[in-house]
This record gives sequence, C-alpha cells and structure tokens, in this order.
Amino acid sequence: MRFGKKWKLSSRFIEPFEVLEKVGKVAYRLALPPSLSNVHDVFYVSLLRKFVPDPSHVLNYEPIEVEQDLTYEEKPMKFFDRKEKELRNKKISLVKVVWRSSNIEEMTWEREDEIRSKYPEFFG
Repeated sequence: MRFGKKWKLSSRFIEPFEVLEKVGKVAYRLALPPSLSNVHDVFYVSLLRKFVPDPSHVLNYEPIEVEQDLTYEEKPMKFFDRKEKELRNKKISLVKVVWRSSNIEEMTWEREDEIRSKYPEFFG
C-alpha cells in the first residue's frame, strides 16, 4: 500500500511539500505532515517533481462568523432542486441545498421538513 491506498488506485505524486535540506548529492529531506509520520522523510531526487504553481487554483476566501461559544452554524445559500424519495410506506421530500461556505459542487440533499423548520425564511 502506498500512502494508505492500494497501488493501482493511488496517485503517483501527492501534494507539494517544502524541501528542508539537501542530504548528500541526490537526496532531499522534506517537511511531511503528521499524517505521514510513518513515511521516511528523505527522498531520492528521481522520486520528486518540481512544483509549478498554477494561478487558476487560487481559492476564494470568505471570513467565517464564529459565535461567542466558538461554534459555527452553516446556513443554506439557496435551493437547487427538489425531489421525493419513496420508501416502503411513506414519501420523503428532499431539497438540494447549496451551503453558504461551500462551492456549488458541494451541494447536499437534505430533508425538506428539517430545513424548513431550521430556516423558515428561505421558504417565504
């Protein structure tokens, strides 16, 4: 297993890491996160790839409003879709919710009755 994944499905390279020092002529010591503590931190130069930054991968930053007790509640931004799920003996109404701090790709299906009771202002 390579970095917690099976060989066939694992990616060849993982995220960029800072080079701490050059060890010998052909090896480098990297600053690895604690999640990779079981991996040796010195790598041969042929296993490394130069990091080329891409300006299109800049993330939009929005400040998070934290409550006095240091909790945070995510609020829905809008509803995208609606459907009914049929179980054995009842139907459940679902809505596709875009959350305030999430991207459109991170929408979730939630029960309409729960969302309606928590956020009645979105239903008018």
